[in-house]
Amino acid sequence: MTSKYTIIILMGVSGTGKSTIGHLLSDQLDIPFFDGDDFHPKANIDKMSNGIPLDDHDREGWLIRLNELAVEHKLHGAIIACSALKKTYRKLLRNKIEGQMAFIHLTGSFDLIKSRLEKRKSHYMTSALLQSQFDTLETPASALEVSITSGPEEIVAKILEYLASNNNQ
Repeated sequence: MTSKYTIIILMGVSGTGKSTIGHLLSDQLDIPFFDGDDFHPKANIDKMSNGIPLDDHDREGWLIRLNELAVEHKLHGAIIACSALKKTYRKLLRNKIEGQMAFIHLTGSFDLIKSRLEKRKSHYMTSALLQSQFDTLETPASALEVSITSGPEEIVAKILEYLASNNNQ
């Protein structure tokens, strides 16, 4: 990896394409991709499946586990998809790896993302919870913001350009 950032967090509300972009970036950078959704405890999945938004307490253990995953991979790199909606969540994710983690914020309009969520068939996060994610989102000041209106290849190219411009700074 040719960047000072060894851990890349793909963040944003559900339905922005974090998993799709994560897999493509993983192929390009030859580092592993981890979907944060796979690390939610069953209680969180049950809540979301029933249309109940997660609160800070629900997310805390999950975010700590994702931070541990990042720390485990900080030497060789990893990409982690995680909504990272609040500043306090991003602080938890950066614990012990400050300066080595880049946040890439995938953004789009409510209507575009809602239409994407409504097309998903086998995911516990439904479009009914989307408004709660937008309400919770605290836009990061120091993340690369990338619109999801571009195609996946264009999004990946923008991210790679950003990472290349931040090598060894």
